[in-house]
Amino acid sequence: MRLRPYIPSRDFDIVRGWVTDRREHALWCADRFCYPLERENFDSVLAAHSERFTDCAFVATEDNGRPLGFFCYSVNTATNEGMLKFVVNDPLKRGRGIGKEMISLALRYAFDITKAVSVKLFVFDCNIPAQKCYINAGFTEAEKDSSAFMFGEEEWYRCLMIKNKEDS
Repeated sequence: MRLRPYIPSRDFDIVRGWVTDRREHALWCADRFCYPLERENFDSVLAAHSERFTDCAFVATEDNGRPLGFFCYSVNTATNEGMLKFVVNDPLKRGRGIGKEMISLALRYAFDITKAVSVKLFVFDCNIPAQKCYINAGFTEAEKDSSAFMFGEEEWYRCLMIKNKEDS
């Protein structure tokens, strides 16, 4: 597996195919993007996050270059804390360790290249597979925010998870 920058013209149609229903979409992005995904909206939201938070979008690829996963990463240079967002991978490849491997590469990038001392991410409490993936990659739950998001009649809690470089 390799990481490279997300290239909209090559990658958008592939990433769009990974989120196939409304609930999965909300679990992935908390409705930050429109559903179904549209290229103009996706590019616009990514650009806004890049400007506001210095997010950079990446894809994890197979050795042949085909994308397996997507995420955004930024580092707060004042605190040296990294942040992962919008983590998703190919649903046909889930359950095979692809997510853990992608997150592990993202952590290496965060700690070794951007010199982050910790990396954080948020995940909804009802997204058990994602939580397990993050725990397997070394994250621990730091806090839980109640009433963070409503999906229909469901109330989802937002869990802050953290991985410290010193724990690597």
